[in-house]
Amino acid sequence: MSEQERVWFNPFLPGFFDDPYPHYKQLATEHPVQDHPLGFWLLTRYDDVLALLRAGQSVEIRNMSGQQQDPAAVLNASMLDRDPPDHPRLRALVTKVFTRRAISALEPRITELVDGALDKMAERGSSDLVEQLAFPLPFAVISEMLGLPQIDNARIRDLSGTLVQSLEVVADEETARAIGDAAAELQALTRDLVAWKRANPADDLLTALIAAEHEGQVLNEDELVSQVVLLYVAGHETTVNLIANGTLALLRNPDQFALLRQQPDLTANAVEEFLRYDSPVQQTRRIMISPYEVGGFEIPRGAFVVACLAAANRDEKVFGPDADKLRLDRKEARHHLSFGGGPHHCLGAALARLEGQIAIGRMVQRFPDLAVDGEIELNNRINLRGLNKLPVKVHATVHG
Repeated sequence: MSEQERVWFNPFLPGFFDDPYPHYKQLATEHPVQDHPLGFWLLTRYDDVLALLRAGQSVEIRNMSGQQQDPAAVLNASMLDRDPPDHPRLRALVTKVFTRRAISALEPRITELVDGALDKMAERGSSDLVEQLAFPLPFAVISEMLGLPQIDNARIRDLSGTLVQSLEVVADEETARAIGDAAAELQALTRDLVAWKRANPADDLLTALIAAEHEGQVLNEDELVSQVVLLYVAGHETTVNLIANGTLALLRNPDQFALLRQQPDLTANAVEEFLRYDSPVQQTRRIMISPYEVGGFEIPRGAFVVACLAAANRDEKVFGPDADKLRLDRKEARHHLSFGGGPHHCLGAALARLEGQIAIGRMVQRFPDLAVDGEIELNNRINLRGLNKLPVKVHATVHG
């Protein structure tokens, strides 16, 4: 096949934002390992993506002088963007307080928050699922976990939404400046919150992070601020997409909606299938610290590689010939790569799963007549694929 005939990753193709998966399937079938003309490598097959995630390559982006470069510089000291020895140290400190036991203890509170949101949806009859449930739930949960005072939710949401554009293709200087401004403001707000918490310690996650010690080390101020911003941004941006994308997938597949109502014990596996079918995070990246062989190619040291989680999650060799279909009883669903893999596997995976299970599970049982009620608004992001608006209607009954 000539270079002109090759299919290249192109997120600007007509219809890509509505449904990127046909394009991903073509890439995985015809050109699964590509040295893209725009200067990065792309992997789309499951085995190749998983191997890269486990390979211990770099996540730190540096310029030729060795200095870190990231438009969202506030995250530079977070474990998301650090290599060893910093990454295992930071992760160990956060893991000490972000435990599975602590997350499991949140189930009653998450259920209370979900039921409250569903009550409001029932009273109104028509509402925006993103505004009413998908966004406020994970935002409230992470805020309460951290033990923060009442803050401007709308402002934090705007800043977070701007900051995560750093994970997209930044096409213009204005957007890049907006990302930098949002990062600076979020950093300043978080420093104030940390200072407030130092003066008002309590039995909460942020107090525990301040006090956390691993092998005689604690988080310095910059690291502490960066971990809190990471928990906030990652703790709600991705879960918003999980709940909204999962609900929309159910509404577009009424047979699966009916199946979940008939078999509520499928809820945990259903969430795994939602994560696989329409991943909240579509891509991740690595920088090669040594030459790396994959699919008959050698990727050189220093190359920037994009691993397409969304394409890998539809690989028919792993998920079967119906990988493009939503099937809540899919046995292989939990093998998805939506939480990454290897040393950078998502620390908040258990919390996201719990929130998704409670929110979607209780909503489906509560509202058998849930239906789309207006025009859906996509967020038109390449990486953090989700919805800005999902208008729905339900029969107006109040939970008894």
